[in-house]
Amino acid sequence: MSALKTYDLIAIGTGSAMIVLESMLRRDPDLKVAVIDKDDPGGICLTRGCIPTKMLIYPADMVRQVQEAGNLGIDARIRRIDFHRIMERMRSAVQAEVEAIRESLTHSENVDYYHGQAEFVGPYELKVLDRTITAKLIFLCLGSRPFVPQMEGLGGVKFYTSDDILRIQDLPRALAIVGGGYIAAEYGHFFSSMGSRVTIIGRNPQFLPSEEPEVSRLAFRKMSRHMDVLSNHEVIRVAPAKGGKKKISARDRTTGRVMIRLFDEVLVAAGRASNTDMLHPDRSGVQSDEHGWIRVNPFLETTQKNIWAMGDATGRHLFKHVANYEARVVYHNAVLKQSLRTDYRAVPHAVFTHPEIAAVGLKEKEAIEEAGSENTLVGFQRYEDTARGEAMGVKGCFVKVIVERGTRRILGAHIIGPQASVLIQEIVNLMYTQDRTMDPIFSGMHIHPALTEVVERAFYNLMPVEAYHHI
Repeated sequence: MSALKTYDLIAIGTGSAMIVLESMLRRDPDLKVAVIDKDDPGGICLTRGCIPTKMLIYPADMVRQVQEAGNLGIDARIRRIDFHRIMERMRSAVQAEVEAIRESLTHSENVDYYHGQAEFVGPYELKVLDRTITAKLIFLCLGSRPFVPQMEGLGGVKFYTSDDILRIQDLPRALAIVGGGYIAAEYGHFFSSMGSRVTIIGRNPQFLPSEEPEVSRLAFRKMSRHMDVLSNHEVIRVAPAKGGKKKISARDRTTGRVMIRLFDEVLVAAGRASNTDMLHPDRSGVQSDEHGWIRVNPFLETTQKNIWAMGDATGRHLFKHVANYEARVVYHNAVLKQSLRTDYRAVPHAVFTHPEIAAVGLKEKEAIEEAGSENTLVGFQRYEDTARGEAMGVKGCFVKVIVERGTRRILGAHIIGPQASVLIQEIVNLMYTQDRTMDPIFSGMHIHPALTEVVERAFYNLMPVEAYHHI
């Protein structure tokens, strides 16, 4: 073991931590920095998350648009889907980005790049590869890993997770996806669009359980046209079968009825788990909660002074845009010595399925718990009842907004339909203003006829909670 090497900063992870690092080096080019990552550089978003999956989702969306073109009087046919070409386009684009980041890290004059697993050996000291290194300032941007629940027989078959499904070579004829959340829904959309017979098996009684119930119901109904979505089902056994197939037994948690089906491949998409155990943070005085997520204060400092955590490492909001936001908070607090508190009042998210889903803020039940039912108003607008929505032939999709009576403060919004991830942004921005009021919706102009009118009209159609549930 070589002598202890000292740095000004150690950053573990090459995702959003690089935002802080780049700002620091611009501010002080003489800093000596160690960057550590056991995986390919770029973070989960680039290597096996947001970027590659959306490169797959876009062709899937196009497939669905062509299939639905007949509703508009267009007789279109898909002659062939080149699965291998779609996958290779995604892989080559991601690999080019990875190599560019690797090249930058490797040849940076002020950065020592360690491609290996790090672990704490003492306060502010880490062992990585054959070196022991130290710094008085450490950033933990560890990411997370797929959560694989206990299922009888799963260890005896080959299965995929979201970490390795992007390396699949051939389109499975029949694919089982275990899980009923965002990851399962997006991969279900992609593989079914490519031509797989997809079965989603979710344990929760509600498909997409983090969404409003009416959003989930519509998503279930529309997506079930292209795949089999089984909610409230527990996988009780996975077993190998003839020809390399996998036999899955799943029990309906209400009726007790057992479903047995054969699949070519199995994707376990049951959520994410902490990576922290590999780091042994307790050796440096960094505490974790009962699930392994790193404990931080409102300023993102851990229980050890000058060790900061961001992104998936904290387990709070596992979205890349949140990690990017937290990187800015860490920069202000750790580098500029300010006291900027995290503000999660309006954390948006989107589910890139068909139809698309987006939400921000509170759900109706949460809003009632916070403001009371008498102070909660719900606004609702269907796409099809706007000029653009009618022109597009959109059926059933809607915008739901939740507002506090009296203050006119926006509490939340939920959208399911085309361009949901774009339409939600107008509401997100208003929720980060000082008073969070919906008033700018009324004082501004919305282009007619454009999809943004569906958001505007949802705010015009506010009603008491009881009235909403009778429409």
